[in-house]
Amino acid sequence: MPETSEHTSIKKRIEAAKEGQQPASLFPFAGNPRSAIPEGLPLGLQDYLELVDWSGRCLREDKRGAIDQKAPPILERLQIDPRHWLYLNRNFESRFRSLVGAAHSVRAACEHLGKRWAHGIRDCERYFSPPPAS
Repeated sequence: MPETSEHTSIKKRIEAAKEGQQPASLFPFAGNPRSAIPEGLPLGLQDYLELVDWSGRCLREDKRGAIDQKAPPILERLQIDPRHWLYLNRNFESRFRSLVGAAHSVRAACEHLGKRWAHGIRDCERYFSPPPAS
């Protein structure tokens, strides 16, 4: 699976995205192309994840492996609800003003930084934390 492949940019991007960041060592995503596009890849993270996932499902003789056709889509494997992902893409800056990621990671970062509260923690719980185990 791309998200567990060692030495790949997608793994680095996923790990950084879970912390609400882009990896400094990789070219950033600039979003959708437009006339005054900032420097960066002309697509969003979701488009990139889905492109890699789709490409990895293509069987070719010159590839060592492929993503199993029966594997769930990458957003599902990362436990990100596609409806939440679309909402966050449209409203990210207005919902989060400091730390972003799984709620337990944000709380740990707050404790480490000596912060008592992080703006948007409820949204982190809603959008980035895995569902409770049943």
